[in-house]
Amino acid sequence: MYRLVKPVFFKFDPERVHHFVVKRLKWFHDFFPLGKKILRKSYHLHSKELEREVFGLKFKNPVGLAAGFDKNGEFVEALSNLGFGFIEVGTVTPLPQPGNDKPRMFRLKEDEAIINRMGFNNKGVDVMAERLRLLKCKHSNIVVGGNIGKNKNTPNEEAVNDYIKCFDRLFDVVDYFVVNVSSPNTPGLRALQEKEPLMHILNTLQLRNNKEGISRPILLKIAPDLTIEQLDDIVEIVNETKIAGVIATNTTIDRNGLYAADGLKRETGGLSGKPLTKKSTEVIRYISTKSEGKFPIIGVGGIHTAQDAKEKLEAGASLVQLYTGFIYEGPGLIKRICKALC
Repeated sequence: MYRLVKPVFFKFDPERVHHFVVKRLKWFHDFFPLGKKILRKSYHLHSKELEREVFGLKFKNPVGLAAGFDKNGEFVEALSNLGFGFIEVGTVTPLPQPGNDKPRMFRLKEDEAIINRMGFNNKGVDVMAERLRLLKCKHSNIVVGGNIGKNKNTPNEEAVNDYIKCFDRLFDVVDYFVVNVSSPNTPGLRALQEKEPLMHILNTLQLRNNKEGISRPILLKIAPDLTIEQLDDIVEIVNETKIAGVIATNTTIDRNGLYAADGLKRETGGLSGKPLTKKSTEVIRYISTKSEGKFPIIGVGGIHTAQDAKEKLEAGASLVQLYTGFIYEGPGLIKRICKALC
């Protein structure tokens, strides 16, 4: 079915198509009498072999949806019924912000890739927190991660306050947190990946990570463009701060080897999709080896086939996430990966 409609979708602006599709999915799921059953029957694969326990959480399967697809936590229930084992929402910031000017998302069809410079467009953490509170009242079994960032106008020296606000507001309604300092689309954000500011943010959150005896796993999402020395620092930081693990990787600013037209290649923003497959897997393998597998890694970047997912798991990832591959291959990709893992 997806193969039939995909050529039509790909004729239109990718951001407009995204909003159109997820809203229709939610309508079909919520209001069509048999919507939930049809989605579950079509896309779910239940098997004990797929279950995982990672950083203290139980996952029905290891295939999740990466942050950026559902920025405001509006479609979690519908997306989970496509077969995902977990959903990561955000990136969310303390205050609402519109993001960068449009157009800000571009398909590189020849490369099966996307360039985006969305800029953390979202409705703010209060809106997300209330929406997730209602979701958790209905579906406490859906594993939800909260990807948190800083507002564009917040100076880097005050960034820790934005992460604290998001962390405190979402603490009761998410199962794990992801600290995003690796998006290339907020000016200066990647400077927070340097050791001193990053240690400050993570240690501050860890000090607050206890509420009535409950703590949440905190993960760090890193860029694929880090040097070996920076990756060594990341391993050291994770061990010192005792956060739960790493998500590898975010989008890349590298444009080498692309087939798309020069005009598209020159668009600023983060590149995702097939050109990232090998690079993200290499980062996973390096971190896993360097850390001697002492902390979990969620692998993301260029997963378009079941084999791509298996390679990331074999490289050292405990779980994987989809984004661009989900757009190019459709929801059937989740089930194909799960079948291969069985």
